[in-house]
Amino acid sequence: MTESATLREETAEDHPAVRELLTAAFERSGEAELVDALRNEGDLVLGCVAAVDGLIVGYAALSRVRAPFPALGLGPVAVAAAYRCKGVAGALLRWSLARAQNDQWRGVFVLGDSAFYGRFGFRPELAAGFSSPYACPRFMALALNGALPDKKGPVDYAPAFGRPCV
Repeated sequence: MTESATLREETAEDHPAVRELLTAAFERSGEAELVDALRNEGDLVLGCVAAVDGLIVGYAALSRVRAPFPALGLGPVAVAAAYRCKGVAGALLRWSLARAQNDQWRGVFVLGDSAFYGRFGFRPELAAGFSSPYACPRFMALALNGALPDKKGPVDYAPAFGRPCV
């Protein structure tokens, strides 16, 4: 990763830059609007940024999910085009997941590429018993602080995820 990158929790001053990063990374505003809604509704537990010389170059969101145990949903995750393939996303995810583990969360769910998220311990088989509108082969879970306390049950993301993206 770029040696001068700083990993930290977002501040209110970062919100415009995070919005700009998300909009550019996804080439639409839906993910930025999702993060705004998660913040406004109190469901964003942790917004993590990677900054280089004060410029926000990466972002990862961890939000509340309703599950049979204390759990989070990961996403969106974004890295500025000029900083991709330089380890920014990996460092950001390791830092974010360590924070979640230190805060005593028991699991994290994500919908994404198993080749990428598998490097961090996410496994589709850990999520297979959970019911969710996102249940599919790309739906994965990661156990924190030991094994997942349950292997089945409902996983409901924050209401903001159910809103259509623009």
